Amino acid sequence: MTRSRTISEKILSAKSGTDARAGDTVVCKVDLVVGTDASSPMAIDYFARMGGERLVEPSHVVFALDHYAPPSTPQTVAFHEQVRHFARVHGAEVYEVGEGISHQIVAERGRVLPGDLVIGADSHTVTCGALNLFATGVGSSDLAAAMITGHIWLRVPATIKVTLTGNRPPGVSAKDVSLSLIAALGAEGANYQTLEFHGPGLDALATEDRFVFANLAVESGAKAAIFPADATTEAYLRHRTTERRRGVDADLGAAYSREIVIALDGLGPQVAVPHSPNSVVPIEAVIGAPVDMVFIGTCTGGRVGDYHDALRSLERAGGRVAPGVSLVVTAASREVQDRLVADGTWERFVALGAIVTTPGCGACCGTSGVIPGDGMTVLSTANRNFKARMGNATASIYLASPAACGAAAATGRITDPRAFA
Repeated sequence: MTRSRTISEKILSAKSGTDARAGDTVVCKVDLVVGTDASSPMAIDYFARMGGERLVEPSHVVFALDHYAPPSTPQTVAFHEQVRHFARVHGAEVYEVGEGISHQIVAERGRVLPGDLVIGADSHTVTCGALNLFATGVGSSDLAAAMITGHIWLRVPATIKVTLTGNRPPGVSAKDVSLSLIAALGAEGANYQTLEFHGPGLDALATEDRFVFANLAVESGAKAAIFPADATTEAYLRHRTTERRRGVDADLGAAYSREIVIALDGLGPQVAVPHSPNSVVPIEAVIGAPVDMVFIGTCTGGRVGDYHDALRSLERAGGRVAPGVSLVVTAASREVQDRLVADGTWERFVALGAIVTTPGCGACCGTSGVIPGDGMTVLSTANRNFKARMGNATASIYLASPAACGAAAATGRITDPRAFA
């Protein structure tokens, strides 16, 4: 008799051809290998050292030039040329500078589908799990091995069941709920485990919201984060691929390491204070703190709905950027920016004096875009606020929702966005 399985166990069973259970070590066929300009140069070096002569499945390998977008040093220009040359020789696809962040692009272009196993040499590859698949970050040597063999070895993770109940109050975003969750878990509370999402609260979460939950899961050490497939998943993929997949559901009676229940209707806006994304407080604890720079972008806060929320809050909070505040906006992808141009949102940010940078990772990791000055306080929609994360170790970075960032841009201080919901 077949035992009940979690979504992770089902996907890794299918990809390994075994009855994979939490704790087992399995060798799995990979559906998509995703490299970035920050990780691929090292992976290409490993590829050569491992004796790699060709990609086993060129159509299953993509590279994104997203961290150095655009490159600002001779070294990063050379990284891009190395990736382009390798891809050209071996027949892989390259997403060029300005196309956006790796995991955002593959989701938009229908390259990742329910039931897939996706690996990327970027820890936030877990974002793709919002589409009912197992996506995880790996090291550059593992990426190289998968390019050569088409397979990867994994220990099957145990699974934490996350149940969402109730409805989000006005002014409370997916970012607020996600910050609350990773604070409850702690920086290592989900180490090498999968977060599997359940509950009636899922019904009100758009795909963009689910990306935020999956993305931030890695800040608690999670190996993967997976949502069930439902009508929301189907609607997102309908115009992005002609391939149709059955979703992967957990079995009744599946074994979980524990369950966390988040009551959405009991939450308010949250802020992660320097210098950890897990150091989360209610926004009331930091209201009034002066802000020098506001960054709206990245794979946790650079999508269409995020900019709509931020602009609405900014306009209702005064309709202009406060004196002395730098507002920086970086779309997660070209598709996002094009949609914002089409609906007039981008023009309004430009008119407000926002600094607009190339779609991609932008200022988030300090490798491209605007770097904060010495001693500056930054409010950001990003996923990390470690010391020196944005390229200056003396800056203090707070993380918050797009609505909270929009309000702060207008007031010059951390401000409760519920006043402008």
